[in-house]
Amino acid sequence: MDTKQVAESPYLRATRRKSKSQKRKKSEKQISRGIKRIRDEMVEIREGQKRIRKGQKEVREKFQEINKEAAKLKDETNLITRQSAENQIKIDLMFQIVRARAENDAAKDATLTQTLRELMTKQNMGKTRVCEENQGQG
Repeated sequence: MDTKQVAESPYLRATRRKSKSQKRKKSEKQISRGIKRIRDEMVEIREGQKRIRKGQKEVREKFQEINKEAAKLKDETNLITRQSAENQIKIDLMFQIVRARAENDAAKDATLTQTLRELMTKQNMGKTRVCEENQGQG
């Protein structure tokens, strides 16, 4: 037989057609599997992104809480510092009053005592105003 005749045989043509269609089907199946795998990966990625966004939101909220707490602590620290300075001034005035009394300097004693009273009144008025403001906020 001639090689041309073998190549032309109907059996071989049908086999080639089958193998081409089988290859095409196999290729389509591989593509379908690849697309499905990619879609599944995209779903996983989307879920991962949602978890990341949720985590970022939680971190942002915690950071805001920390900032609020830091501001509150700063205010409290400033208040304590101011009160400490006011107490030091009162102690200094009291010490000067004691010294004036020890030296029998009535004029200086009276002036310092009046200054101390005014300072105490001023501080008490400030405390009253702060208490009223705090009650108004609560």
